[in-house]
Order: sequence, then C-alpha cells, then structure tokens
Amino acid sequence: MGRLADLLKHPEELLPLVRIYVATKQATKLPSDPKLAFCYDILNNVSRSFAIVIQQLPSPLRDAICVFYLVLRGLDTVEDDMAIPESLKIATLLSFHEKIYERSFSMQCGYGHYVKLMAEFDKVVDVFLGLEQGYQDVIADITMRMGAGMAEFIQKEVVTIADYDLYCHYVAGLVGIGLSQLFASSGLESAQYDLNEVLANHMGLFLQKTNIIRDYLEDIMEEPAPRMFWPHEIWGNYGQELEDFKQPENRQAAVQCLNHMVHWYSRGGFKQHWLVI
Repeated sequence: MGRLADLLKHPEELLPLVRIYVATKQATKLPSDPKLAFCYDILNNVSRSFAIVIQQLPSPLRDAICVFYLVLRGLDTVEDDMAIPESLKIATLLSFHEKIYERSFSMQCGYGHYVKLMAEFDKVVDVFLGLEQGYQDVIADITMRMGAGMAEFIQKEVVTIADYDLYCHYVAGLVGIGLSQLFASSGLESAQYDLNEVLANHMGLFLQKTNIIRDYLEDIMEEPAPRMFWPHEIWGNYGQELEDFKQPENRQAAVQCLNHMVHWYSRGGFKQHWLVI
C-alpha cells in the first residue's frame, strides 16, 4: 500500500513508470544471433539500468555501445580482481586493447556474473570484430587509454586531489569521451559532437565520484585486499587511516570527511583539474 499511496500522490509519474516497465520487458528479448544474444543477455545481468537505456538506441549504434560497455566492463573486471597477481594484471590491462582482436580470447577471473562474461569473452570479441571499422577504432582506442590509466594506478595510490581527478578520468571520463565519439561515428550526431571532450569528461567524473563516495564501506571491506580511491589530501584531515572511518566511534569525523568529499566536487572542484590531465 505504501508504494501505491506514493504513486497516487504523483499520478504524473504513472506513464513514465509504465514505459520503464515495458522497456525492461523488451530488454529480455534477445537477438537471434547466438553471440549477439550472449552480449545482450550478459549485459542484462551485469547492468540492468544500462541495458534498458542501450536497447532504446537504433541499430547499429545499439550493438556498438553494447560491445563498448562489455569490453570496458571486462577491463574493469581485471582491474577489480584482487586475486590476479599484480604483474599479470598490469600486463593484461596494458594489452587488453589488443586482446579484443583475438577471437579466442577469454580469462578466468572476476566474481558473480563477471565470471561468465570473462570465460566467454570470445563471443564479445566476435561481435566486436563484426562492427563497422569506425566503431572498432573508437572502442580500441578508449580501451587502450583506460587500460594504461588503470595500470598506472595499480602501482600507486590516490594521494592528491589531482590523482583523484586523473584516476576518475581514466576509468569514467574516457567512457563519456568514447560515447561521444561513437555517437559521432554513427552519423546520427554531428561529426563535431566528439570534439567537446571537456563536457564528456565532466559527465564521467561526476558519475565516478558519486560511486567512489557511495561505495566506501564495500570497497574498504573487499577481500583479499581493499582498493580505495578517496584522496589522502582530503581524508587525511579527519583521521590517521582511511579504514578508521568505518568504526562507530569515529562517526563524527567520518561524516565530516564525507561532507568534505561531497562539497568539494559538488562545487565543481573536479573541473579545475581538467587542464592538467
């Protein structure tokens, strides 16, 4: 009754909710091609919200962005798997843009649905190689740049705010830039659409910083070892160790630090560092 009451208070939201419901159902209808069907099926499993949005796009742009998402999700899975030895992880991140041209490429890594994605990554590769050359070029270039950035931060911590901005640029700003380039390559947008990299980067940074701030506890508890991206330049003002903020007795300092993180980037602080990237 609670949800129904909320809906009755906002009847203008009924039609958008129905449209989302229909789009969700349509997202479960897979293409007849088995490899393309795998891509959309695994997309539904690893990102339901993105899956719905992507499948509203016209073809062939829809397939290109589906593959773009899965390739970068594969790259992210390698970065996130703390069981992979550091030397192998760095080598894989640096060569991932080449691996997507190898039809037999797959890996044993990741967690949950990502295990299946990586184990059957050769299907993603086959669909990638069937895309138009312009789409392939964008996906490979962004993958190369992101992999190099991830490898850089495997070997160093996020200490300064500039480090924080640079890391977020690598893992999310480049996604915004790549999407803009894919839109331009499709011919559905002006060829000039991919030139505004500053705006595309800002979009990615905003989303990534939201995730980093939100996921503090999940990340600090990760096994076998946590990977954290809160900059010491901010959190060092409120505690000796970043993990101290998960303790109930440090609640006040934790909230102050959280407010500092949110306040800094919500005022546009992330924009000030774009010029140094």
